[in-house]
Amino acid sequence: MNYYNKIKQELINNEIYKKAKDYSKNNSDLTAYYKVGKILSEAGKHYGDGVIKEYSKKLTNELGKGYTFTSLTRMKKFYVMIEKLATVSQQLTYGHYVELLLLTDINKIRYYILTSEQQNLSIRQLRNKIKNNEYERLNQETNLKLINNEQSNVVDFVKNPILIKNSYSNIKISEKILQKLILENIESFMKELGTNFSFIGSEYKIKIGDRYNYIDLLLFNYEYNCFVVVELKVTELKKEHIGQIEVYMNYVDNNLKNINHDKNIGIIICRKENKYVIEYCSDNRIIAREYELV
Repeated sequence: MNYYNKIKQELINNEIYKKAKDYSKNNSDLTAYYKVGKILSEAGKHYGDGVIKEYSKKLTNELGKGYTFTSLTRMKKFYVMIEKLATVSQQLTYGHYVELLLLTDINKIRYYILTSEQQNLSIRQLRNKIKNNEYERLNQETNLKLINNEQSNVVDFVKNPILIKNSYSNIKISEKILQKLILENIESFMKELGTNFSFIGSEYKIKIGDRYNYIDLLLFNYEYNCFVVVELKVTELKKEHIGQIEVYMNYVDNNLKNINHDKNIGIIICRKENKYVIEYCSDNRIIAREYELV
C-alpha cells in the first residue's frame, strides 16, 4: 500500500474542500487530519517512526509549507486521542485539540472538551484553563461523576482553591479588598464557580428584624435555577461563619426564592478551609472553598 500517496491526497482534498466551502473548514480539518493520523499510524507499524520525517520532507517539497515533522506528529497523536475518546466534538477546532494533545489523562481531556463546549472557549482561554490546573482543582466526587457520566449539581464545579486576580499585591487583603478584587473581575470569578452564573449584587442589603445586614455577593445560577449566597472571609473557616451564611440563606428562602426556584446554595470563600467545621455542618447546601491570589 502506498501510504504516502494516500496522505498526500487527503491533504490536497482538504485544501480544495476548504477553499470551495469556507463554512465547513473546521469539520474538514478534523476529518482530514484524523484520516492522515490513522494512515501515519498504520505506516509506522510497517516502516517505523522515521516514516513521518520522510513524508514531511516530501510533502513540503510537493505541497509547500504546513506539513512539518511536528504537524504530522500532531495528526498522528490526534488520531490516537480520538480513538480513545470514541467521538470528536465539532464545536472544537483542530487548534483546541492540539492544546489537549499535551495531556495524558483521558478523563481530564473529556473535562476540557466539555468545558470548551459549554463555555464556547477560544483556544487561548482553553490554554489558560489547562495552565491554571482547573481540572486538578475539582474535588474527587466531581471527577468520579465525570468518569461515570453522572448528573452533577451546582457546587460540583466550584474550584478549590478559587483563583482571584490580585492587582493590589502590596496591600494587606481585607474582606473589602477581596470583594473589590472579585468585582473587578466578576466574570472570571463566576467561571471559577462553574457555568451559568449571573450576578445579582454585592453588599446586597437585607433587613432582619430591625437591623440591616449585607450579603457579600448574591448570584443566581440559571441552569440549576437557584440563588447562590457567597460570603468572603480572609481567615480560616470558623463555626460562626456557618451560622451567618445559614441566616442569609434562610432570608433568601423566605423573601427572594419563589415556588419555581430550587433550594439556594451557600459558598464560603475563606483563606483556609476547616474540614471539621464543614463535617459537622447540618446543611449540605453549604460548601467552603479556599481562595488563592494570583
